[in-house]
Amino acid sequence: MKVQLLGTAAAEGYPAIFCKCDACMRARKLGGKDIRSRTSAIIDDELKIDFPPDTFHHVLTNNLDLGSIQHLLFTHSHHDHFDPYDLTMRSPVFAHEIDYPLNIYGNDVVIYKCKEVIQFSKEAFRFSRIAPFITFAIGNFQVTPLLADHDKDETCFIFYIEKGNKSMLYGHDTGWFPAQTWAWLEDKKLDFVLLDCTHGLIPGRRNHLDIDAVKEIKDIFSAKGIIDDTSKVIATHFSHNTKLSHAELISLLRPFGIDVGYDGMIVNV
Repeated sequence: MKVQLLGTAAAEGYPAIFCKCDACMRARKLGGKDIRSRTSAIIDDELKIDFPPDTFHHVLTNNLDLGSIQHLLFTHSHHDHFDPYDLTMRSPVFAHEIDYPLNIYGNDVVIYKCKEVIQFSKEAFRFSRIAPFITFAIGNFQVTPLLADHDKDETCFIFYIEKGNKSMLYGHDTGWFPAQTWAWLEDKKLDFVLLDCTHGLIPGRRNHLDIDAVKEIKDIFSAKGIIDDTSKVIATHFSHNTKLSHAELISLLRPFGIDVGYDGMIVNV
């Protein structure tokens, strides 16, 4: 699998859209990998995960052919991952020469909000409500939604994704995994693990994770044989409140065998 991280920031972006703090000013000056847009990814140029407000920027920056994508998978409905209004731009009046629907997979909130917004071109979309721990096929992928600890008012997901003999965990937005998710992962194998690291050095593992929690999850996965020395572990979804640059994140995480995601990063699993 080829996994491309299109965005690697938390809801406010990094630098944050309105912020003038020292960390944001430094990020603007440094540029490059210190500029982070809202989080999303694409796998094998086929399976798009989440649709943030920065999607148009992702298309232009990465030369994506979004019109060829037939499958869109949502983690949850928070605005930095879910922009249903821009999805209407795939309707026939705006997007031409596309003769197949976009298949949208998400929880009941995602599906409800999509249908509420997309009313005049439903033939261009197909909606599938997904449920925790129920595996389903998306093309050549097998996807299992796992429960996340993120929003008490919504069923939020992380994803176990398989293709061929490779498997990965798309592990954000979430705090410490719920017990049911730990139990489900107990006997699995992972070639690639992508983990929430929103809090950085700020202590916290509810709704999001900090660096210590990311390191602890990696240690547990190693001890249980879920990952081995060939598995790749990458942290992502960073907030400007961490006040950490890309280089500082690398110095804190790479000694523990954890790499740091950046916008545009491609991981071959």
